[in-house]
Amino acid sequence: MVEGTSRISTAIKYLTQSSWSHAALYIGNSRSGDSQGERSGEFIEADVVEGIRIVDFDEFRGYNLRICRPVGLRKEDIEAVVEFACQRIGYQYDLRNIFDLARYLLPIPPVPSRWRRRMLGLGSGEPTRAICSTLIAQAFQSINYPILPDHMWQDDESLCQGCRRKILKKRHHTLFTPRDFDFSPYFLVIKPLLETGFTPYALAWEAEILSGEIEE
Repeated sequence: MVEGTSRISTAIKYLTQSSWSHAALYIGNSRSGDSQGERSGEFIEADVVEGIRIVDFDEFRGYNLRICRPVGLRKEDIEAVVEFACQRIGYQYDLRNIFDLARYLLPIPPVPSRWRRRMLGLGSGEPTRAICSTLIAQAFQSINYPILPDHMWQDDESLCQGCRRKILKKRHHTLFTPRDFDFSPYFLVIKPLLETGFTPYALAWEAEILSGEIEE
């Protein structure tokens, strides 16, 4: 998760009422065919201009970041998620999906949420276009890993008489925003700053604040 500062990032943060404007999927090292074996880790992201591409960590250096990590996946499922995303390198950015999300999140005129889904164009409709969050959502949903699924209750007499069980239903991948991975109960949230040995005693505070000598 990335807190961007560009104009489109500011618009996405406003629409989603979240500080996260962008998401990228970590895929490991040197999958781009680059001979540089000492890269700092590679990510797949959807860029407005260049489309879906591979970048290294330097692309996000200096930004506020958060890691959302899936839990309990087998190695082959992790590889399937990465491969799904890698197969879409070179796809174009789907600006129409941004407009659709705006209509979904801020409908004008206001309509009940159950009707919003039917009113959407769901992006350009072209399979070779995506935005950052829809690409990642589609990759995880391809292996049935939950993000923020809808659910329904279904009778299940095999468990007991009158028993019911919860059945999950996938949300359409074009309706996901970066904040959904942060909100999801199925992703472990990791704050990079705290993982690198943060200590509050190493912070430099303005002397007046630290000593409590601020004048009224």
